[in-house]
Amino acid sequence: MCRKIFIGATGQHCGKTTISLSLMHLALKKYERVGFMKPLGPKWVEFNGKIVDKDAAMFSSVFGVEEDVELMSPVTLTAETTRRFLDGEIKHDAPLKAMINACHKLEEKYDFLIIEGAGHSGVGSVINMNNARIAAELKAPVLLVTGGGIGNVIDSVELNLSLYQRESADVRVIMANKLIANKRANTLTYLNKAFDGKGIMVTTAFDYLPTLADPTLQHISKLLSLPLKGDSNDQSRLCHNIQLGAASSQIVIDHLAPSTLLIVTSSRDELLVTASSLHHIPEYRARLAGLIIAGHVPVSNITQRILDDSNIPYIRIEEVSSEIFYQLREHVSKIGPEDLEKINLINSIAERYIDFNAIDSII
Repeated sequence: MCRKIFIGATGQHCGKTTISLSLMHLALKKYERVGFMKPLGPKWVEFNGKIVDKDAAMFSSVFGVEEDVELMSPVTLTAETTRRFLDGEIKHDAPLKAMINACHKLEEKYDFLIIEGAGHSGVGSVINMNNARIAAELKAPVLLVTGGGIGNVIDSVELNLSLYQRESADVRVIMANKLIANKRANTLTYLNKAFDGKGIMVTTAFDYLPTLADPTLQHISKLLSLPLKGDSNDQSRLCHNIQLGAASSQIVIDHLAPSTLLIVTSSRDELLVTASSLHHIPEYRARLAGLIIAGHVPVSNITQRILDDSNIPYIRIEEVSSEIFYQLREHVSKIGPEDLEKINLINSIAERYIDFNAIDSII
């Protein structure tokens, strides 16, 4: 019989996909066959000729189960879905039937099934399929991921629990994520006090790590809808810092933080040449992940030749450098199938921080 768990969250950006990846990795150490499902996909992509949720596409690619991707993503919310559902063009019971059918087929194939919700608990209400109802209909115990802290976690959990209780969903685990490292033990103590007697296990996941929110070069390329040039082997490299190359070349290079994505105006020949020249020096390669070359002015011919010969990763964009800087600084990175460095980091941390056996024992 397949064991299963539904991964919900009290809000966006709590880390559902990170936790799902972690549980997949840990479950594979215990179970031979572990599957994944995203019943409702609000963010879809075209994958192998099929329209599926982007997380389902990512999991199917990372774990080599592309043949199951349609079952992993039975319902997607495209631009027309809301209108067609509300107009009655889509039968009101169709989404639920598709989810239940897909879940049953995955249960027949796998020993352990991870079911990831979409966004916060209310997402999907537009088609009468919020996260809480999906968990209840699929008869999956719920692990609710929260942010860090104490007061805000208690408040957000209580708010979300009311919806899960209304739908008769079974919340078994509250998992506080993105914790302040030196407050981890204290946070867990008080959260246990807050939910004592409610029959819910309280546990913790990752400490807050900016690295897990850092984008890869390939992710930035997709965000900007522009090609990543240079060494393609660096596309999964994480950019821990984003720096605007506005000072003199010497000052910019001297102040590079580890794995920096450097934004340089296209007319800054001396800085572009210096950065290209340093790409082959290990010390600087570790500090300089790549370049975004911004501005309307064409890069000079000789500088372009030096750039291409160095094979340094770069993206060419015509917007001004300050606009790109602020756009990237405000962006929250999500995990994609090409983010192997980040996925490997998540898996290694999960082995230290998440007690899979304890979670498995109560579902």
